[in-house]
Parts: sequence; C-alpha cells; structure tokens
Amino acid sequence: MDKILCSACLLGISCRFDGKSKLNEKITALAHTHILIPICPEQLSGLPTPRPPSEILKKEVFNISGDNLSLSFEKGAEEVLKIAKLLNSKTAILKSRSPSCGKGEIYDGTFSSTVILGNGITAQKLLDNGILVYCEEEIGSLL
Repeated sequence: MDKILCSACLLGISCRFDGKSKLNEKITALAHTHILIPICPEQLSGLPTPRPPSEILKKEVFNISGDNLSLSFEKGAEEVLKIAKLLNSKTAILKSRSPSCGKGEIYDGTFSSTVILGNGITAQKLLDNGILVYCEEEIGSLL
C-alpha cells in the first residue's frame, strides 16, 4: 500500500489554528486503499493549538498579531520532510490555502481572505524534494 502524508486536520484531528478540524470523508475513505500518515507541520514546529491565524506575506509567515513565525514554519516543514523520507512516502494530501500546507493558492498576508497564487512552506518543501502534493480539492485523481 502507498503511504500518503495527510494534513491531520483533514482526517478529523483538531489541530488547526482555531483548534478545530476540517474532516474530509473522501480523504478518510482513502484509508481503505492507502496508508494515511497524519501530519501537522505547525504542531510539529512546536506551535500551540489553538493559535492566532497566520499568513504568508512576501515569503515570510506572520500571525495576525504581526509576529514573524517563519522559523517555526520552516522547522515544521523540515519535520514533515523527515517523516516522508523515513517512511518513503512519495505523496501528500494537504489542506488548501494554509500557510503551511496550501498548494497553488494561499492567503495574501493581509488577513482579508484574499487568495493569491502560491504554496505554503511545507507544500513547497515537499515539492522541492520530489514529493507529489495534492490539496483536498484534487484528490479525485487518487480515488
């Protein structure tokens, strides 16, 4: 069975910034045919749950209070990459628009719900290391 890294919030784990999950039943159904490995880069970096929301602005990550969390997000991305290498995972399904996990689209850093083209810190790290990354809206190709 393929081992797929998966944003833990999509599997119903309450690890998002707001302390909630974003359970996606299509993704949990993949557990019948794949091994899903829950990951939360932000928790792996040591950030608490819940935590203030964060967004990427000019390639740096800031929370809504203006604190620069770029080093924490980089640490979380490195930890996820270690897990991928340890378990020889070649695929990840990540939470869309997240500053860690977003693929293709992220929020613009103004906390105004404006979406721009771009990747989250972890998504980019995985892509740079040859790991296929999908957001939850793209999982039809895995079913």
